[in-house]
Amino acid sequence: MRETISVDPPGGKGTIRRIGLLGHDCAAAPPACSRAAAHKAAAILIAFIVVFLLARYYTVGRPAFGIQSGMRNVFVAVVLFAWTVAQAQPARAPDIHYEPTPPNVVAQMIGLARIGRDDVVYDLGCGDGRVVIAAAKTGARGVCVDIDPVRIRESRANAKSAGVQDQVRFVEGDLFTTAVADASVMVLFLWPDLNLKLRPRLWQELRPGTRVISYVHDMGDWKPDTTLKVQGAFGERNLYLWTIGTPAPK
Repeated sequence: MRETISVDPPGGKGTIRRIGLLGHDCAAAPPACSRAAAHKAAAILIAFIVVFLLARYYTVGRPAFGIQSGMRNVFVAVVLFAWTVAQAQPARAPDIHYEPTPPNVVAQMIGLARIGRDDVVYDLGCGDGRVVIAAAKTGARGVCVDIDPVRIRESRANAKSAGVQDQVRFVEGDLFTTAVADASVMVLFLWPDLNLKLRPRLWQELRPGTRVISYVHDMGDWKPDTTLKVQGAFGERNLYLWTIGTPAPK
């Protein structure tokens, strides 16, 4: 994914557009970005099937053991590839295209939320696990939630490499249905509409005093306790902090 900045009218405020692998405007249609990878995998699978059928066509009636063995190998390869693709697909399309948080911003999240050894840090849409891994290095426990099995496998491997796998729980699940009541810190890097959809649930399920951190996007009329300017991958961005128990938006 890449970002472009359009300005309308001239001299006005720049609008960031995230463009997916197939040229989709991710801001206008986030699922299109998620579908791009699935389309590519499907195209590869179809190509494998075509190769198999052609091989079968040109070898029908030829009893040579080597050719029959080769056909079996092609068939097994197609089946294994199809199984691998199926295993890699999430239960449903992810709500947002994966975009990793820059390391410097991760460090500022840890500092702004004052994360320490007594905390349980949830990252909804955790990607490669970098936020919960950084939290675990402070002594905290982390919960990495992502609907994409590829991301969960990657985050597990990264936690193991960092030596904190025993401090992090990995949940391959929906960020809107995963239980979060034991969180003391909630980390978000989503879209504005997803933040607003998630907001009532945070108020209902999180305990008073729980800190909520969001990178880039705010929570509408829920005013943050702190807004910090940080340097993102594509320029200056906002990092927001709220505390559950402060006045709820009307």
